[in-house]
Amino acid sequence: MEPQQNDRGGGDGSGLSIVVPAYNEARRLARTLPGVIEYATRLGESAEIIVVDDGSTDGTADVAAALARPGDPVVVIRSSPNRGKGAAVRRGMLAARFDHVLFTDVDLSTPIEDAAKLRAALVRGADVAIGSRRLAESDIQVRQPWLREVAGRTFSGLVSLLLLPGIRDSQCGFKIFRRPAARDLFDRQLLDGFGFDAEVLWLARRLGYRVAEVPIVWRDDNRSKVRLIRDSGGMLLDLGRVRLNGWRGRYALGRRRSAPSPR
Repeated sequence: MEPQQNDRGGGDGSGLSIVVPAYNEARRLARTLPGVIEYATRLGESAEIIVVDDGSTDGTADVAAALARPGDPVVVIRSSPNRGKGAAVRRGMLAARFDHVLFTDVDLSTPIEDAAKLRAALVRGADVAIGSRRLAESDIQVRQPWLREVAGRTFSGLVSLLLLPGIRDSQCGFKIFRRPAARDLFDRQLLDGFGFDAEVLWLARRLGYRVAEVPIVWRDDNRSKVRLIRDSGGMLLDLGRVRLNGWRGRYALGRRRSAPSPR
């Protein structure tokens, strides 16, 4: 079903919102979305799945709408033109209605069931919980090609050095937020490309939100949309943009726009 095209305000309370950004992902979405729907419907609580089509040309939005049976908690948001993963995630996160807001890559390299691990970190007091492939407890079942893995580790190391000391894996596409923190952070987010992960986590740190890194299961999908050379260069430039935006005061870091979560 497709009941909503525009971002929604207001919160509906306890439950889970799952944001799935998608750009020309008709094939993979047809394979993975049914599993996300099944997971959401068996939670026994309020849930929604927000598929954000980022200007696709292959019918991604139509596939998502067709996969939703009557009563399935699926919302499809169509964006045009293509702006980038960061823009798609931002739109979905700001549209979310429930207390816990997860975003996941469409390939489900991390099984959707691992959302429970991240939600447990929120229950323990975190405001943001991020899946990490770099922790000893993580279960890496299918590794990336060696060159892509080296590049990923190098970029994560640079992010840790320049922006996020102590965060070992800023780029894993499996993160969850308390809704007030999500609205505060993604409303400030400026980057539309792949560097948005580091930007949002940097903002979280600067604003005093508690960030937990959580071990996950990971199975690499070799059909990744990240282009190793071009996108890696863009992400490195984004690290500089975050710093520059901070120095220029573009993030308005004077105060939080949400109340702290209960201690």
